[in-house]
Amino acid sequence: MLRNVLGKTFRFLGYTVQYGCIAHCAFEYLGGIVVCSGPSMEPTIQNSDIVFSENLSRHFYCIRKGDIVIVKSPNDPKSNICKRVIGLEGDKVCTSNPSDFLKSHSYVPKGHVWLEGDNLRNSTDSRCYGPVPYGLIRGRICLKVYIL
Repeated sequence: MLRNVLGKTFRFLGYTVQYGCIAHCAFEYLGGIVVCSGPSMEPTIQNSDIVFSENLSRHFYCIRKGDIVIVKSPNDPKSNICKRVIGLEGDKVCTSNPSDFLKSHSYVPKGHVWLEGDNLRNSTDSRCYGPVPYGLIRGRICLKVYIL
C-alpha cells in the first residue's frame, strides 16, 4: 500500500517537473501574452492592451528598426517596458527631446539598441537612459489581441 502511494506521488512529481520544464521553455523561447500599461506607446498600443510577444527574434538577432519590443527596464530590472526600436548598433540617432531647439545626435554603440515610445511627449525611453543592451530585450510584439 505504501509502495503504491509513493509510486503515484513520485510519478505525479515527475509529470509536474516535466510539464513545468516544457512550459518554461515555451514562455522563454516561443513567447507569451503581455498586458501593456502606460501611455508611452499611444496611439499604437493603448493602456491595458493585450499583445502576443514572440521571443525567437531576440535569440536569432532578427530585431529590426520599427519593431516594438518588450525589454527589461534599465531603471528597474523587476519591470518590463514596451518601446519601438529606433536605432540599431552603428546607427546615428537624435538624442534630444522633440521640443529642444538645438538637436543633438549620437551613434548607437555595438550590442545596443535605441528605444523610444510612440508618444514622445509622454515616454521615458533611450532619450533619458541612453542606449539599451541587446541582452535586455525579452521579445518582439507580433500580434495585438482584440477582446470584444
